[in-house]
Amino acid sequence: MGTSARPVVPNREMMNMSAAQITHEFTELERIERWRADELIRAGYDPEQAMTLAVCHDVDLHLAAELLDRGCPTDLAVQILL
Repeated sequence: MGTSARPVVPNREMMNMSAAQITHEFTELERIERWRADELIRAGYDPEQAMTLAVCHDVDLHLAAELLDRGCPTDLAVQILL
């Protein structure tokens, strides 16, 4: 899985950060998103669906897994969650 294609929009906080701090922030965010994607794959989503959901931080992983547990097809679950 690659990194998300979201553009980076600098904010006031980032303007005051060093390059090392910014790199650390993005590395941590990518690590979290990879973990979220792994959890979604484990629940039954394919890797592309999982990454799409993983980068949307307002998607509840428990709800995403529960939809599949209740028999919801993954395509429909993605539509519901997004």
